[in-house]
Amino acid sequence: MKFNPEQLATVNEAVATAEELVSNHFKLSASQWLKRKYDVKTAADLIADEVIEGPFAQVIRYEGRVPSDPLNSSSFDFYKICLQDHNILRILQTTPHLTLFPFALYIVTHELIHIVRFSQFLQNFEASNDERLAEEKRVHDKTHEILCALKIDGLAAVLNYYARWRDGFDDLRC
Repeated sequence: MKFNPEQLATVNEAVATAEELVSNHFKLSASQWLKRKYDVKTAADLIADEVIEGPFAQVIRYEGRVPSDPLNSSSFDFYKICLQDHNILRILQTTPHLTLFPFALYIVTHELIHIVRFSQFLQNFEASNDERLAEEKRVHDKTHEILCALKIDGLAAVLNYYARWRDGFDDLRC
């Protein structure tokens, strides 16, 4: 399952909104925000290794390189937010009170916060499982903080859907 053109337009709107919200929250100037090298992709643009079952998105870190640098001394982290269309569409079909725009807004805001935290060295990308769980709670808390005051139809249902990720994290361990 992939987003259809109408759904893709909605996701693009959610991405633009999330970028603005996260940039404003972390007080990032336009030049600081553009220095964060990342992209958001949907199923149509993912390779097989970037498609996963379960999560609605994942951040993958790649090593970017400046083509004009023969020594590769100016490499940088490049993050790819891989939206998992099939998982998002499946939960929207089975949870009718959730709608695409606010759900995608939450997901992308959450993933952008991860990228900001990695880029500002507030969290190590290569963390232990326990530290990843703790980081997930921190990022869900920050996502809620950024989104909770917004007046967007359907957002309250999304915030309620994610409430367990902010509150009872110990019961989420496998």
